Amino acid sequence: MIIDDSNTIRRTAEALLKKAGYEVHTATDGFEAMSIIADTEPDIVFVDIMMPRLDGYQTCQLIKNNRKFKDTPVVMLSSKDGLFDRARGRIAGSEEHINKP
Repeated sequence: MIIDDSNTIRRTAEALLKKAGYEVHTATDGFEAMSIIADTEPDIVFVDIMMPRLDGYQTCQLIKNNRKFKDTPVVMLSSKDGLFDRARGRIAGSEEHINKP
C-alpha cells in the first residue's frame, strides 16, 4: 500500500511495484488509507510523512494501534532526512524511513 498526497509519487511507486509483480493499493491520505487497509490487509505500508488532514505519523499510529494490523510493517517516506523525523517515525511505530527524491 502506498499512501501519499503526491500523485507523481503514488503513480511512480505503484508502477515500480507492479512491474516487480506486487499487487498495489494507493491512497491520497490517512483517512482514505485506513478504509482501504481494512478491506485489503496489505503486507506492507509505505506512508508519506507530510500529508493534509492526517499526517504519516498519525496514520502509522492508527495502523499500529489496530490489533489486526499491528504487525504490518510501516515504512515512512519523506523528503526530510533529519534525526528528529526518523525518531518520531520510530515512536509512531514505523519499521523504516526512506528518503524521497
